[in-house]
Amino acid sequence: MSRQVSDKHVIVIGAGPGGLTAAMILARRGCRVSVFESQDTVGGRNAAIQQGQYKFDIGPTFLMLKEVLDSAFEDAGAVCDERLEMRKLDPMYRLEFADKRLEITDNHEDMKQEIERCFPGHGSCYDEFLRSEGKRFEKLFPCLEVPYSKASSLLSWQLISAAPYIAPGRSLFDVMYKIFGNEELALAFTFQSKYLGMSPWNCPGLFAIIPYIEHSGGIYHPIGGLSTISDAMAQIAREHGAEIQLNTPVERVLVEGRRTVGVRLAGGEEVRGDEVVINADFGYAMSELFEPGRIRKYTPSRLSRMALSCSTFMLYLGVDKVYDLPHHTIFFAEDYRNNVESVFEGRDLNGDISMYVRNADVTDPTLSPTGHSSLYILIPVPNLRGKPDWDSEKEAFRELTLDSLAKRAGMTDLREHIVEERMITPLEWRDGANVYEGATFNLAHNWPQLIYLRPRNKFEEFDNCYLVGGGTHPGSGLPTIYQSGRIAANLITDNGSAG
Repeated sequence: MSRQVSDKHVIVIGAGPGGLTAAMILARRGCRVSVFESQDTVGGRNAAIQQGQYKFDIGPTFLMLKEVLDSAFEDAGAVCDERLEMRKLDPMYRLEFADKRLEITDNHEDMKQEIERCFPGHGSCYDEFLRSEGKRFEKLFPCLEVPYSKASSLLSWQLISAAPYIAPGRSLFDVMYKIFGNEELALAFTFQSKYLGMSPWNCPGLFAIIPYIEHSGGIYHPIGGLSTISDAMAQIAREHGAEIQLNTPVERVLVEGRRTVGVRLAGGEEVRGDEVVINADFGYAMSELFEPGRIRKYTPSRLSRMALSCSTFMLYLGVDKVYDLPHHTIFFAEDYRNNVESVFEGRDLNGDISMYVRNADVTDPTLSPTGHSSLYILIPVPNLRGKPDWDSEKEAFRELTLDSLAKRAGMTDLREHIVEERMITPLEWRDGANVYEGATFNLAHNWPQLIYLRPRNKFEEFDNCYLVGGGTHPGSGLPTIYQSGRIAANLITDNGSAG
């Protein structure tokens, strides 16, 4: 499909990964691009936190499906590997169960041996995983590259041919358990549902493509952290003439009839444009960025009934010590299913929690001083529709996290070595980052909120308005968010001709 050079003025609300992707591509195609970002840096949840001499990524830490990022840079006239220093991780990550440890690699023979070591008699199941899920990926991934702006797009040959691989009525856990025949081993290929903020027992089976993507293409780390991707995108956009204004919140999207015509900034200034791209959190955008009563479909009442992802409790710890942990480690709760159900049913969490720890200094020496570490700890927790009262419980939960790190990760002296610290609870996600109900991974990826049924890249409520980010098609996760930005840019420069 040819991409037309355009002289349109495009306003982008938010300099997150979706907004930056759209901005750099549109600017390269000749659009006048104005990006308004409320924070003092680009990236949104893909920005960095600097605590003293320690640097942390705020949100995403896994980069997979690098070819999507490569394509986004290519669309913007740039080469990803010339802008970023990428390291492929091997092993990709470590999985810690109560009684065993798996080193996960994308080397297929080594992975088979690792499975056989921990789960004797199951190594050959890995071949079936690669075969069956490779076919599913081949059929489904092209469906994530195009918009579904019309109901008729559901009848496209592309989607029809993919239908047998959607696994209707089966969860991600169902799909993996059928392949591996062992509950614990199946969890090693289903915890990835957490990337979507979902339970493996409720996550649609089609998302089996996520563990396949990891095992087929590997996981990458850009030196300096994943926030450097956002920095590079912003630089490319500026090189093509885009204007990025930081510390500039948008108060309202301006609408005349069915047409969006610009934005009003927090200071009262109105900026007019031909197209508006919204990269704000979806629930926040629908609740706050339009005049009350303007939104007809995604009303406050409708939003309150939509399924959301879980939230996350975050600790960013700058410590004057190096711990013997790999780049990525996932610690499963002893009763993992009960832990997951507690998170997604919004119950109080007991002492048996699951944790993700990033110890990126073993790969990247730029994040902290020599002999120190920038530790990133993430705990899946209920979103703000759930029971925990974070104002009163956050300090106790911090202590529980540190105790769990001592017990599970051997960090018995961690408290003594903390130099810098930042904590983010679901309340901070909501109030500090404008995340609706603190749902870190946006709308849930259940069947009523996928493909055509998910908010569309070409926003159906208004003309000249486009949605990018995790709350729209194709969904959460960096590769799909980049894809949403590419789709929006293509729709704008093709005059909305894509279906």
